[in-house]
Amino acid sequence: MPALFISMPMLLVGLAVGVVVSIIQAATQIQEMTLSFIPKIISIFVALLLSFPWIMDKMLTFTR
Repeated sequence: MPALFISMPMLLVGLAVGVVVSIIQAATQIQEMTLSFIPKIISIFVALLLSFPWIMDKMLTFTR
């Protein structure tokens, strides 16, 4: 259960960015794989950086 809570911020950001990029690709009919891959990677990395203190707190609490 702690693994789900720890990974949730990155998964939700990846899901949201993926849906937005898919809608944009469907509207413009541009089907390029890098257009969906690069924004997801960047947004998940930013989400990891922003949520890292919370993740470490949860991990330390679980370990204790």
